[in-house]
Amino acid sequence: MFTGCMVALVTPFKNGEVNFEEMGSLIDWQIDQGADGIVPCGTTGESATLSLDEHKEIIKFVVKKVDRRVPVVAGAGSNNTKESLELLECAKRERADGALIICPYYNKPTQEGIYQHYKYLAESVDIPIVLYNIPSRTGINIDPHTIKRLSHINNIVGIKEASGNINQASAIIDHCKDDLTLVSGEDSLILPLLSIGGKGVISATANIVAKDMSLLIRKYFSGNINVAKDLHFKLLPICHNMFIETNPAPVKEALYQMEKISSPEVRLPLVTLREENKEQISKVLSSYGLI
Repeated sequence: MFTGCMVALVTPFKNGEVNFEEMGSLIDWQIDQGADGIVPCGTTGESATLSLDEHKEIIKFVVKKVDRRVPVVAGAGSNNTKESLELLECAKRERADGALIICPYYNKPTQEGIYQHYKYLAESVDIPIVLYNIPSRTGINIDPHTIKRLSHINNIVGIKEASGNINQASAIIDHCKDDLTLVSGEDSLILPLLSIGGKGVISATANIVAKDMSLLIRKYFSGNINVAKDLHFKLLPICHNMFIETNPAPVKEALYQMEKISSPEVRLPLVTLREENKEQISKVLSSYGLI
């Protein structure tokens, strides 16, 4: 259901407040560049430091701004199942096309706890759900056998797999067959995951290079493997440098240098990049032809 290059949208801030004007401009530009979907309020959208009201307001704004041009998969995750349910109900009410739900972080639930969390949410709100596995952020991995169990729930339709482990991704695809769509959550692993059955990416780096990421995926599926491979290697330096410090600080700095946002501001406890890393971002953007 959700395939291709989906942008894990940043949340622009101005003096501590959400800058909706710049968010709208980013969305228009990214869709014009070829983005196949917009994903607000995920990790890249700094969901952990958004208030509940801000989170809901952003979902409402993005759905209206996108206006059905591409799918909107609203971030609705939390380590509090009740709060996640409230966000999921908002995504449904605002008519988002789906919801991205991160594995509960910090709590370190058992595999049974993870299963019951997602099962409860999926059975409570009738909206397509994409699981999000990112152990480096959450402290817990969703086991492929747990993912297989979850894939049998009708409205759990996909997984953003960001463990960085090709063996895990292979096991998920093998276990779930056609019951679940796997997309990459690691920007540098798009092509390898496509080669084993992945269907796309939900990408932080796509905030700045949606055109080439979308093209890579389209070329792969049209059989132009060598072109896709060339794009993979072209994108690698950008992908690596967008994680030179904690996401989304590097991608916000890149957008700022590209004059797509007026400030690289992030919310504490995140901070903007060190000066030497700002210079490194400048070099890679210049080399790529983005500035």
